[in-house]
Amino acid sequence: MENLGERKATLVRMESAGGEDIRMDYHIPSRSLGGFRSQFLTQTHGEGVMNYSFYGYEPYRGEIQTRTRGSLIAWEKGVATKYGLLQAEERGTLFITPGTRVYGGMIIGANSRDTDLEVNVCKRKQLTNFRAAGSDDTVRLKEPKILTLEEAIQYIGDDELVEITPKNIRLRKKYLDKNKRDKARKKAQNQSDSDV
Repeated sequence: MENLGERKATLVRMESAGGEDIRMDYHIPSRSLGGFRSQFLTQTHGEGVMNYSFYGYEPYRGEIQTRTRGSLIAWEKGVATKYGLLQAEERGTLFITPGTRVYGGMIIGANSRDTDLEVNVCKRKQLTNFRAAGSDDTVRLKEPKILTLEEAIQYIGDDELVEITPKNIRLRKKYLDKNKRDKARKKAQNQSDSDV
């Protein structure tokens, strides 16, 4: 219910559907449904059933904020390593696996905080003469969240894009260069300050 409230949904009817089941009818803007299905299945542990149909046109309900976290952005071009991803995994949720080719400005995960963070996922472990055999093999990464097209479109912010190729769906910043991103962010901030 809380998640639907954030998406500007209005509860129309709630009734018992027999046993422990509850039926809830909502009116919700269609643009709010993008990416909601996976959240719904997660929150109901796969036991929820969701149906939707067109009800009618209604007045604009305002901006819908579905994202509260920043992005983890690849710092350089290269191949993501297990060691580099382990360092990035401490900062948030990953969208890629080891061995993925990345480039500067590519979004490789969701930051646990509300700001964007550049990370070096191509970093290799410093080699020394003293190391235990097989110590690198014991590194275990969490399963990355591989985004579907619908989830990717729902995830992106105003300064981000979705790249679709025959083999991949990737997220990236609009401006790949960090300096251009900083200038665009400052320009947008100054413009919003002058509008107030």
